[in-house]
Amino acid sequence: MRELTHWLSTGSDSGAFPYAAVVAEFQRTGKHFVARDLLVLLDRIRTTVAPSPDAATMLLRNFLDVALDKWDGRYDYQSYLALNLLRMPRTECADDRRIDLRQEHDQLFLHLIADALAFELAAEARTTDLLPQQRPEPARVVKRYRLGVRAAAPALARLGQPAVVDHPEPAATAAALHASVVAEQNAAQRRDLRISMLPVYLVHDEYLFIRVLQAYESTFALLAGELRAAVGALNSGRPQPAADCLAYARDLLNAAAPLFSLMASLQEESFRAFRVYTEGASAIQSRSYKLVESLCRSPEEERLDSSAYQSVPEVRERVLAGQSSIEQAYRAACHSGHLGEADRRLLDTRMGEFASALMQWRQTHYRIAVRMLGTRSGTGYTEGTPYLAAARTIPVFTTTTTRGKPR
Repeated sequence: MRELTHWLSTGSDSGAFPYAAVVAEFQRTGKHFVARDLLVLLDRIRTTVAPSPDAATMLLRNFLDVALDKWDGRYDYQSYLALNLLRMPRTECADDRRIDLRQEHDQLFLHLIADALAFELAAEARTTDLLPQQRPEPARVVKRYRLGVRAAAPALARLGQPAVVDHPEPAATAAALHASVVAEQNAAQRRDLRISMLPVYLVHDEYLFIRVLQAYESTFALLAGELRAAVGALNSGRPQPAADCLAYARDLLNAAAPLFSLMASLQEESFRAFRVYTEGASAIQSRSYKLVESLCRSPEEERLDSSAYQSVPEVRERVLAGQSSIEQAYRAACHSGHLGEADRRLLDTRMGEFASALMQWRQTHYRIAVRMLGTRSGTGYTEGTPYLAAARTIPVFTTTTTRGKPR
């Protein structure tokens, strides 16, 4: 309160907003239990910050929207993960920017994983009092070090960065990874990491939970960009670039598999403890995942009208407005006669490979959800594991089998 009052009295410069003090207070209590007086003051500040294209002002408005989501009664998956405060990959960009976009994703992915490991290291060394409840046992922490380093390895390789030394002590390897990532970060990236960690409660494992979900959201945002580029290539008669985008998307999704292993290291009792306060936020509200699904093929009317797409209205509107999909573009290219037999075989294979990777992702997601949730209902007023059980069988494409052979 003191820092905010001082900021207000000295001109309310957006660039000088005391993010550190506000985030520290949110983390001290958990977002669900932030004092009313602080929320009232933040709400008042929000009314004084006029919309502006200025980057500092946009960031402040986004931060206040995330911080006040429960206060406003609009808390959801996007605001829980503070996705607007991270530099998520754009899902649309020119072909000549695609390499840059891939690198930006890899950097963010590394920042998130390295930060999660840094928290585990600090908690084990007892140099932080952040989220002090239900600290994991040492063996579980060591497992997280190994899995985190493994999850980071593909992004490091794609960026051409030296591999982290495989020290006999997993903690030393995790520390080396974090040090190498921090050395490449700028001040804005470090700030984004700090302000995007607003857990709802005080349980240790929520930190890892948030970072893993943010990493997956980043990956699915890039996947959507790759699939959209593939659609554009097919529509313009360029089958080889379309196949290349599908292959990159396949490899990206397969390489992210260790994130699920990291998620599986959550303590079930810890997950249940903080999950009580996440009601209203559910992965069914993931825009990037629905973009990926709808870019593969347009969903049937029944699914489009279900809670799955009603919860992401902007994606639903894209589909209703005629968003082109890979399946639609592939069929049009085949019917036009612009694809040779070799091109069709290649695209069939790449589509089948990506479908297999996505079906495997769904199956793993379902398996972990069953372990953590059992038959309990999901958050965000969803059906939980029964919903996932049904959704995991939805065909990715109907023009090919998961092995990539033409039907």
